[in-house]
Amino acid sequence: MTAPTPPSSPADGQEGPNPSAEGRARTPYPVGLLLAGRRVVVVGGGHVAQRRLPALLATGAEVHLISPVTTPAVQAMADAGELTWHERRYREGDLADTWYALVATDDPAVNAAVSAEAERERVFCARSDDASAATAWTPASGRDAGATVAVLTGDPRHSAALRDSIVEGLRDGSLAARQYRARGAGVALVGGGPGDPDLITVRGRRLLADADVVVADRLAPRELLAELPEHVEVIDASKIPYGRFMAQEAINRTLVEHAKAGKFVVRLKGGDPYVFGRGGEELLACVEAGLPVTVVPGISSSISVPAAVGVPVTHRGMTHEFTVVSGHVGPDDERSLTNWEALAGMTGTLVLLMAVDKIGAIAARLIRDGRAADTPVAVVQEGTTAAQRRVDATLATVAATVEAERIKPPAVIVIGDVVNVLTTPEA
Repeated sequence: MTAPTPPSSPADGQEGPNPSAEGRARTPYPVGLLLAGRRVVVVGGGHVAQRRLPALLATGAEVHLISPVTTPAVQAMADAGELTWHERRYREGDLADTWYALVATDDPAVNAAVSAEAERERVFCARSDDASAATAWTPASGRDAGATVAVLTGDPRHSAALRDSIVEGLRDGSLAARQYRARGAGVALVGGGPGDPDLITVRGRRLLADADVVVADRLAPRELLAELPEHVEVIDASKIPYGRFMAQEAINRTLVEHAKAGKFVVRLKGGDPYVFGRGGEELLACVEAGLPVTVVPGISSSISVPAAVGVPVTHRGMTHEFTVVSGHVGPDDERSLTNWEALAGMTGTLVLLMAVDKIGAIAARLIRDGRAADTPVAVVQEGTTAAQRRVDATLATVAATVEAERIKPPAVIVIGDVVNVLTTPEA
């Protein structure tokens, strides 16, 4: 918890003025209140209360809200039974048996009356309108991995800015006391998102910062690996189409062996671990070995890459459905589990992953089974990265376009009218 710095003391052996009584009076004593099961009164149901209530509710406090009106969000908290709403104005005596009070109305007279009762009842009271008249200040606070960061500076904007910087650093791993939060042996299957390192989840980035070993896919955000400390072992588990690759069985063994050796292992994958990422196989291997496993979903390229080039996979009045299909097994391959005839008959959006080299056969099959040859198609290579590019075609021309443009994996292929949303006038 960060608080205002008191006036500096003179050096040893030197005389100097003592801090003034006024200065001491405005120096808060940082403390954490354990309010679970204890009565807390909030007077006022506007936007200030709306911002403060979630943190109070998270403590398990017995919250009583006193206000004739509330915002819709505050009313929803009351309707859900998270707090008790007294739908009226404040009355003398409302702070009886109260441990903590928060005054957040826009009426100075009401605020002063509540503050005066709190003083008489020896209830610590925070005021949103006049901190100098309060007996408690509400810090700018945030949480990360069980730690609460609370900042008091006397200036709410300064406090919030410091809070944001500290919490962001904890979450992205740039500010860490790793030796105090070392994780036990185990495995985390982390979805790294579509490629842009900023699109990994907060939890995924935090787990990555705690890793002893990182087993990384070729499609995982490469920039994140460069940020890892020197002691972290990085194992390349890339699978290059029709090229070098690490067999899935070897990946499974690697996860298990390192975790059983007492390491915390992060399996960093592109997209989401369970969307054509074989995350389920890795989960089963670890569970069968008796290892604890954490699964962190990632932003799937099937949705995010089209969005990055202005293609929504659904659009009101155009399509209410989308289907994601793996194209690594062609439509005429006996190993294919996809019902291509059914897909051809759908009017919704079709998103193909791992389909660059099979797009000619897929397009021909869709046309043969009834999908219009002039259906719009967008092919997006290296989506969300600096190398991102989009080429457009139709089902009839996409194979030739992909070849002429020398499209290489990874690429996401979107088939459907949504491809032209940005060039189609609203109905």
